[in-house]
Amino acid sequence: MASSDQHQSPETTDLRLLIFHRSPKYGNTCLPKLKTLYRVLDPLDESDPSLLPLSRSVRIMLCIGSTPVTSDTLDKYPNLECIVGTSAGFDHFDLAECRRRGIRVTTAGDSFSDNVADFAVGLLIDVLRRVSAADRFVRAGSWPIKGKFPLGSKVGGKRVGIVGLGSIGSRISKRLEAFGCSIAYTSKRMKPNVPFRFHSNIHDLAINSDVLILCCSLTKETHHIVGKEVLTALGQEGVVINVGRGALVDEKELVQFLKRGEIGGAGLDVYENEPYVPKELFVLDNAVLSPHIAVSTPESFEALEELFTYNIQAFFSNKPLQAQIEYD
Repeated sequence: MASSDQHQSPETTDLRLLIFHRSPKYGNTCLPKLKTLYRVLDPLDESDPSLLPLSRSVRIMLCIGSTPVTSDTLDKYPNLECIVGTSAGFDHFDLAECRRRGIRVTTAGDSFSDNVADFAVGLLIDVLRRVSAADRFVRAGSWPIKGKFPLGSKVGGKRVGIVGLGSIGSRISKRLEAFGCSIAYTSKRMKPNVPFRFHSNIHDLAINSDVLILCCSLTKETHHIVGKEVLTALGQEGVVINVGRGALVDEKELVQFLKRGEIGGAGLDVYENEPYVPKELFVLDNAVLSPHIAVSTPESFEALEELFTYNIQAFFSNKPLQAQIEYD
């Protein structure tokens, strides 16, 4: 077994430096393992005297979760060549600046895709069949007093519009096809060899859908992509499922549409100002709420660790990276 002195050799210090970039809210459970392989610099560890002297030499960053990487962040590491991300989204990266500096960026890729797809379908079933509301009804002792619980709606046969037919959206479509749903989608461009109907904009998709499932990336173009016009187009029986990012939806408008019964329901795993959720949603039986956990299973975190471990090793070995963002 290699000694700790070997890991701190000049060669290791020069060639295998790794910056561990994270917000205080994120843990460091993978740090001990990384330290057996690399000279890891943790900016949150102010006791490390080598942080400032070595930070200008670091070539690769491991970015934990949605920790922001701004132009100011990049200024601290002028020799940075690669950012290995651990989030499925990438709106926390200043991609324009990364591209300008020639920095390669990776994401979590498919690590979370199956879990998010499962969760999206679970939210949809819950909203349509009113599973959570029925649970509250029973627990409150309302069944003997009020009798019948209000009817839910069948999942099969629904027209489902998927916003963003990428890794997650494709998996959602396969699951819902098995339920007998008809699938349509909108995306940045039409997907080749995809049998589903393509709509060039979300408004047309909403008009022709009973359900909108949001699983696209958050960008300047997709910010508040679901607002008053789209919700109106979706209609009184329509359902919104959001497993993408909270700011894809104009949350204030959504709350009002739900309160007035102008859409049928919503299943939300993400919000605009997490962890804060509009309190008006707490009392609505047509809203199913979860605390941004669609990605979170032991299996997904294991897959993620395998991916980012591979990408770090690949960088130092000059091998191709996986789940690398392709700049437009």
